[in-house]
Amino acid sequence: MSDYSEEEQIARIKEWWQRNGKPLLAGGALALVLVFGWQAWQKHQANQSATVSMLYQQLLEVALLPRDQVDSQRVAQLLTELKKIQANSAYTQYARLLAAKVAVDSNQLDDAVLELQGILDKPADETLEELARQRLARVFLAQKKAEKALKLLDTQVLPAYAATREELRGDALVALQRPADARAAYEKAQKSLASDAATGALLMKLDNLSEKDA
Repeated sequence: MSDYSEEEQIARIKEWWQRNGKPLLAGGALALVLVFGWQAWQKHQANQSATVSMLYQQLLEVALLPRDQVDSQRVAQLLTELKKIQANSAYTQYARLLAAKVAVDSNQLDDAVLELQGILDKPADETLEELARQRLARVFLAQKKAEKALKLLDTQVLPAYAATREELRGDALVALQRPADARAAYEKAQKSLASDAATGALLMKLDNLSEKDA
């Protein structure tokens, strides 16, 4: 049997409610806000991802048309929309690679540099970083900026990309009239490949250096 009368129990309940009722209600309301806020955020993220995927697909279709059919303004418009939604997502950075390709095809090398450097400034992953690095080096070589290309390539490289990186270094060294160093880079590129995987272009570059040495 309780030590308190019914009136005392009611009074104690009222007292407890005055102390704890409002915080409990506030906590419950906050929990509801958090739950519905989380659901709204998830829905927003899903909608964003769907939009980004759609825009990327549209840009891909435009950028990979035959060179004389590519609408560079449409590519730029789609890329701008992607940047507004998710500036540094992998989708947007692959789109920047495509935009850089379109710029190179149109001989707008400065525009290509901007897009590729934008990826390098904050790469979404190591693969994108390496792709952007190598393509930017090629653009620098096309701009007769071999020193900048070489500096860009003198960093640690993922093993899967070592051969193409060393071949590019060789190209930069040839442009800088450093044939011995270029040969070393080409040979390193060759060694990074399987014995039967060296490309004709790489072997031709080595042959050209041999002819000059003769």
